[in-house]
Amino acid sequence: MASEFQTYSAVFWILLLSFHSANSESFIGVNYGQVADNLPPPEATAKLLQSTSIEKVRLYGADPAIIKALANTGIGIVIGAANGDIPALASDPNFAGNWVNSNVLAFYPASNIIVVTVGNEVVTLTDQTLAAQLVPAMQNVQNALDAASLGGKIKVSTVHSMAVLSQSEPPSGGAFGYGDTMKGVLQFLSTNGAPLMINPYPFFAYRDDPRPETKAFCLFQPNAGRPDTNTGIKYMNMWDAQLDAIYSALKSSGFKDVEIVVAETGWPYKGDSNEVGTTLENAKAYNGNLINHLRSKVGTPLMPGKSVDTYIFALYDEDLKFGPASERSFGLFKPDLSATYDVGLAKSTQTPAPTSSTPAPTPAAPAPTTSPTTQAPTTPANPAPTTPVSTPVNPAPTTPTINPVPSPVIAGVPATAASSRWRPAPPIILAMVLASTLLGVHEHEHAHEHEHDTKLFRSSIEVINSIVAK
Repeated sequence: MASEFQTYSAVFWILLLSFHSANSESFIGVNYGQVADNLPPPEATAKLLQSTSIEKVRLYGADPAIIKALANTGIGIVIGAANGDIPALASDPNFAGNWVNSNVLAFYPASNIIVVTVGNEVVTLTDQTLAAQLVPAMQNVQNALDAASLGGKIKVSTVHSMAVLSQSEPPSGGAFGYGDTMKGVLQFLSTNGAPLMINPYPFFAYRDDPRPETKAFCLFQPNAGRPDTNTGIKYMNMWDAQLDAIYSALKSSGFKDVEIVVAETGWPYKGDSNEVGTTLENAKAYNGNLINHLRSKVGTPLMPGKSVDTYIFALYDEDLKFGPASERSFGLFKPDLSATYDVGLAKSTQTPAPTSSTPAPTPAAPAPTTSPTTQAPTTPANPAPTTPVSTPVNPAPTTPTINPVPSPVIAGVPATAASSRWRPAPPIILAMVLASTLLGVHEHEHAHEHEHDTKLFRSSIEVINSIVAK
């Protein structure tokens, strides 16, 4: 009797876990910058995030008020050590230990801190002094986490611009620049099971080459595609091409085991009169189609069948930022917590943003795809996110050009297509069949025994079925 009921219980939990995993969108995150004087209270932001399918938040510092507000929400939190902290972190293990005590141990595990980023776009800075200290700083933070028995739970990484690539076109020929510095970072990430965090912005590709075919390619809209001359793969969007260039660079460096995480990507919804492509329509198309692409779990041609964790820039506008108007116009939400535009993030709707029906353009010679920028982040006590600046600072010997590529159409269904309604995943269907079979066996062999247990389990199944049917 006990063994049979335990079997039923196990099947029931399989159903519940499968239901959760099928609805989980842990790959969708957002950047929470604070270079503003009109942001809502952290507690209000925490409630806003819980009303959406956003499951991760990246901070550019370690603001205690925000970390506390996110406690017990289950939302994954990325916190950051500023560039200005790198020398002390690298040279003084005690400083690193105190940093971890103050910014991690004081809040974990109630606040679900998942990654500590050490510096932002350090490798590509013109002054390579900090870059030389980056890996030692990361190692001391790692040692401090290890000492607190958190080394396997909280990862240590650093964030890069696309300028770390010395070659990105075609995607299969992706390669890193920055020699031993980049190799040291990759070795650290591989040894510690930490992700490579990168900032791809197809927006810059269109800004630098504002042709209609480039716009469609960057916005996941119908286009003629761009072939990889090495593999014959035709890329249909910039996103896939950029990620595959990074994957190829990892593979050619001997680190294909390192996971890729997109630390920033986004599109401004307005800008100055001389800024091309900065419209609400384009921002909605890019972010909406990106989210649909991630939800489809099609992946990229070289990384099929999975969605890379992606932190969209940004949660709110940051009205105190310098630079062109676009720098202050990336926010998905307004200070009053209303959406700037709808990209289907609300849990109550989950409606995919419409994809433009722009006709496929006539094939043209590939244009330079991305001109990523690198920017040294500010290092105040309350660090803020670094968004791309209009004038690139690209200290790399070779300015990378990314030939972004879209994911191929699978079985005639565009990669951007995503259903707004949940359907039972194969594991759930399998579990339901198993549950029904076990119930049939049980009722046949023990028609009158354990009737209460059987009815209880059947009622649980009915509840799950009613949820699926809705």
